[in-house]
Amino acid sequence: MFKLNRKRKIICRVAVLQKYVKSFWNQIVGCCIGYKSIKYRKLSHHHHSSSITTTTATPSPSGRAVSAPLEDLVSLKICVLGDNQIGKTSFLTKYVGKESTSITGLNQMDKILCVKGARISYTIWEVQGDVSASTQISTACKDSVAMLFMFDLTSRRTLKSVISWYQQARQWNQTAIPVLIGTKFDDFVKLPLDVQWTISNQARAYAKALNATLFFSSATYNINVNKIFKFITAKLFNLPWTMERNLTIGEPIIDF
Repeated sequence: MFKLNRKRKIICRVAVLQKYVKSFWNQIVGCCIGYKSIKYRKLSHHHHSSSITTTTATPSPSGRAVSAPLEDLVSLKICVLGDNQIGKTSFLTKYVGKESTSITGLNQMDKILCVKGARISYTIWEVQGDVSASTQISTACKDSVAMLFMFDLTSRRTLKSVISWYQQARQWNQTAIPVLIGTKFDDFVKLPLDVQWTISNQARAYAKALNATLFFSSATYNINVNKIFKFITAKLFNLPWTMERNLTIGEPIIDF
């Protein structure tokens, strides 16, 4: 009887969370109506405001954030993989807003989203791209709900490495949502258009092979950083959020 009551409480809590998140997402969608494309050759720093209250939290050994009561917190794990020196840490720092907690071969960050009293905690595990990475992939990938495979848009070598990262990651997790992310878009747009075209097509082919959604991003100018995590949240909670493809060369690609 006790187990049955406990199960009912968990089901009710999840239902309430989904209701709050869907309500908030409808507001986000409404705010996004009327968006017009812009030129990306002249990039400027900008700050995205949001009605979501976000906080950073010191991770506990179990990977859960400790800044809020655990019974009120839905904790979800995300892993980030890719070669060294491609901007993984800068990307995550832009989203989370603080430096990571490092252990051997891994960086860890926490982001808490407060949606009308419901709290969602993303615990993000970044696998460092050095020689110690292979021993940490299992730790980062197990139980993750999403996998972010990252590469440097100005380095085709790092794009080719994505296949190896994907194969290793899938050994430990076959269900996580795959996302392919090209970093340093602000440097990428300085390349000749024919080079941009070639790399963009290669990246789209890789994303198709991995059955992953593709984003071009820039941590420096906060391009598509927040949108990537909104996409993940929408997928996880089956939220009614429409994302438009963008295949225009010279603009940050989004393909799915």
